[in-house]
Amino acid sequence: MTTTTTRTSRRGLGGGLRATSKVLPEHARAHNRSLVLQHLFHEGPTSRAGLARATGLTRVTVSDLVGVLLAEGLVEELGTQPGRRVGKPAILVGMRTDAYQIVALDLSDDAVLRGAVLTLTGEAVERQSLEAAGRRGDDLVDLITRFARRLVASATRPVIGVGVGSPGVVDPSGRVVEAPNVEWSELPLAATLTDRLGLPVHVANDANSAALAEYTYGGANGSMLVLTVGQGVGAGVMVDGARVHGAGDAAGELGHVTAVDAGGELCACGRRGCLETVLSAPALRRAVDGLDGPEADAALAEVGRTLGKTLAPVVSALNLGEVILAGPADLLGGPLREAALATVVERTMPATSAGLDLRMASLDDDVVLAGAAVLVLGAQLGVS
Repeated sequence: MTTTTTRTSRRGLGGGLRATSKVLPEHARAHNRSLVLQHLFHEGPTSRAGLARATGLTRVTVSDLVGVLLAEGLVEELGTQPGRRVGKPAILVGMRTDAYQIVALDLSDDAVLRGAVLTLTGEAVERQSLEAAGRRGDDLVDLITRFARRLVASATRPVIGVGVGSPGVVDPSGRVVEAPNVEWSELPLAATLTDRLGLPVHVANDANSAALAEYTYGGANGSMLVLTVGQGVGAGVMVDGARVHGAGDAAGELGHVTAVDAGGELCACGRRGCLETVLSAPALRRAVDGLDGPEADAALAEVGRTLGKTLAPVVSALNLGEVILAGPADLLGGPLREAALATVVERTMPATSAGLDLRMASLDDDVVLAGAAVLVLGAQLGVS
């Protein structure tokens, strides 16, 4: 079992935000607080009067909230607003996005755990990886616990929470309902890690985490699907800026849609011919193993057409603006992507697929880690 670590030093900042799942109690003040933080996070430093105009809150309410946030050390005053010549100078308020940190874990690859300590804006302060050696079940949970403790200990600022992008179907409480590739069923992963680490832990499906990352950090369309391709295949869906959960919290499980009707391979879920059996990274590498350039391109294009057939009804039903592929670019970014897009366009009405962008993830290998950070931002600060 080996660990790799990369560390980047950061400028020292003080403060002490309360690291608790009750940072945002469910009442009007929490909603107003979220509006203020959301604006500062996305738009940058703003005066109190500007915050009132942007959020629709009264100046008294904004002033009170800013006072509390200043006391917590989450925001800071940055001097007067430039360009103002008449009346009392407006003092800008900015979010101290590097004063606190988030620990993020990516469990999407069963061979290696990936983790990072991130600032609130997703900048990596430290990265680590740990070989998982094919661990499953409770043994894997124990390994994740040790890995998370190591990451928390390496943080250089107060940690407000831990985010985890996990394989499988995950409910809103962070319980892994089913993850056949790692032999998890009805596992309360968030609660277990919260108890062991003494920090709020938030868990979501890795593909849903990737969708949050592309939307928050990557500038993705509000109606899009992120398809994660690794040891398995998953999808996170957002429509009109809201993540789609589904009736059983299993929205986006495209990896286990039957895509090969005759003679399909056995899938980890117990059925045959799932999309995962042809589109997962191991399956793609087997498909091109030993082939020359043109033959490999043809094999990948064939998988792309299978993917396009699977995506077409989803794109048509939801009128998605983007489909984003997260995974090995050497396998996904060429003939496979092109064939998938062509197939979707061929099999849908122009009104539903016009302008559809089918591209690689802008955040590359960090997409699940960044999404895990967004889980914490949303749960602890109301920022997404």
